Amino acid sequence: MKVVIFDMDGTLLDSKKDIAISVNYIRELHYNLPPLSENFIVEAINKEVRNLPKLFYETEVYEDKDRDVFEIHYALQCVQNPYLYDGIKDTLQKLVNSDVKISVATNAPTPFALRMLKHLGVDEIFDLIIGADKVTASKPDPQMLHEILNHYNFDKDNDQAWMVGDNSKDMLSAKNAGIDSMFATWGFSPEGKHDLLVNEPKDILDIVL
Repeated sequence: MKVVIFDMDGTLLDSKKDIAISVNYIRELHYNLPPLSENFIVEAINKEVRNLPKLFYETEVYEDKDRDVFEIHYALQCVQNPYLYDGIKDTLQKLVNSDVKISVATNAPTPFALRMLKHLGVDEIFDLIIGADKVTASKPDPQMLHEILNHYNFDKDNDQAWMVGDNSKDMLSAKNAGIDSMFATWGFSPEGKHDLLVNEPKDILDIVL
C-alpha cells in the first residue's frame, strides 16, 4: 500500500488572496491598521516559530473578538478566490487510479478545508481531510499524520507513505511521523528542509508510482 498525505494551503491550492483579505479586514476594523501584503501574511503563517497576533494585529495574544470575526469573515471569503495549482487535479486522479491512498492534513480548521476543497471539486477524491481542530496539536506535531496512517492500518514494514507540503512544519511532521517528505516548490515557501524536492505536481507521480 502507498499513502500520500497532502498539506492544503500552498500545496493543493493557492488561498493567499482570501487569507490576506480577511486578516486585513480585522486589522482595519479593530485596529485601524493599514493592510499587510499577501506575501508577508503567508510567510508569517508558514514560519516555524511566530506570534501571529503580534505580526498581524500588534497584540500579544489572539483576542477572542479577532478570532470570532475572522472566522465569520473567512467562512465566506475562503471560497472567493482560491484555485488549484496547475496539474494538481490530474495528479490526484492519477494517484487514485493507481490505487494510491490520498488524504489531507492541514493546519486550517476542517470546516474551511472541506468548504474550499468542495468548492474546487476535489473534496471527494480524498479518503480523509483532517484540520487542526481534529487534533490536540497541529503540524509539526505528527498527530494528524498518525491519525491518517492509522485509518489505513499502515504498516511501516510493508507500506510506503509520503507527506507533500510547502513549508518546514509539513516536513517536520513527516519526520516526526517516521515517513518521507516531499517539498513542493510551487507553494508559499521558497525553500525548506526535505527528503525529496518536487517542482511540479507530476513529479509526485514519478516518486510514488
